[in-house]
Amino acid sequence: MQRFTRDQIAARVARDIPEGAYVNLGIGLPTMVANHLPQEREVFLHSENGLLGMGPAPAPGEEDEDLINAGKQPVTLLTGGAYFHHGDSFAMMRGGHLDICVLGAFQVSAGGDLANWHTGAPDAIPAVGGAMDLAIGARQVFVMMEHQTKSGDSKIVAQCSYPLTGVGCVNRIYTDLAVLDVTADGLAVREIIDGLAFDELQKITGVPLIDRR
Repeated sequence: MQRFTRDQIAARVARDIPEGAYVNLGIGLPTMVANHLPQEREVFLHSENGLLGMGPAPAPGEEDEDLINAGKQPVTLLTGGAYFHHGDSFAMMRGGHLDICVLGAFQVSAGGDLANWHTGAPDAIPAVGGAMDLAIGARQVFVMMEHQTKSGDSKIVAQCSYPLTGVGCVNRIYTDLAVLDVTADGLAVREIIDGLAFDELQKITGVPLIDRR
């Protein structure tokens, strides 16, 4: 079994972002999605620090230190892109103007609860930032993450043990092993990587799964 790389997870998320969508890419792993959107597909990428119309990462040596995303990574701006005030950016996030946000996570519960900002570690970031606004403000929330922790525990759990970012907010989960939808009936498996059987996926996942491939 060959797990998806982070780039492959990002490419899989990019496949599900439709033409004309307004999308926020969260800090960390989700920023990689920008590098996998087809050039012919018009998607409006938003960053909470006040950017709309972000493009892929710049080529080495072409970075502009004044043009960064919310994670302080260098980005590009497409023709027609815009800069605006941080307050306006949060109004866009909270006002239901984003079709999709893509977030990383420490844990996602079977009911779609999201924990992605704090693990209790002494050096952890002390505040939730804009993730809470995105989790409740976007029309759809996609989570991308590794399926398991480094110690082999499932990041998909019955109930989150870390502080919550949002309750019942996640619509779809993309991992290095599978794509799952949060439904009223439970977590529905839509895809599994080659070489992994459904029963094997069930064994390493923290909650019951429904096979809807």
